[in-house]
Amino acid sequence: MTFTEQCITIGLCALASVLTRALPFLLLSEEKPTPPMVRYLGNVLPAAVFGMLVVYCLKDTDFLDGTHGLPEIAGILVTAVLHLKFRQMLLSIGGGTAVYMILIQCVFIP
Repeated sequence: MTFTEQCITIGLCALASVLTRALPFLLLSEEKPTPPMVRYLGNVLPAAVFGMLVVYCLKDTDFLDGTHGLPEIAGILVTAVLHLKFRQMLLSIGGGTAVYMILIQCVFIP
C-alpha cells in the first residue's frame, strides 16, 4: 500500500467508527420512545455474543487428547462464576483469561 492508500484506509476506518457510534444518537431521539426491536436487541445481543465467543473459543479444543480441554473449561467456569458473583464484565473476562493463561503456561506445559 502506498502512503496515500494507507491514509485513505485509516480515514475511512475512523469515519466508519464515528458513524456507527453517532448514528444511534442521530436516529433515535429522547423525545420518541425507543423502538421495541431496538430494546429487544439490547436485551438479547450481549448473551448471544458471549455464547458465540464460547463456541468460537472451544471449536478447536480436542477433549480426547492432551489436557482434555481442562484449561479451557476452567477458564470458562471462572469467567461464569466471577460474572454471576460480581456482574463486572472486565473482571469476569480478565479473571477467566488469567486462569487460562496460568494453566497453559505453568501447569499444563506442552
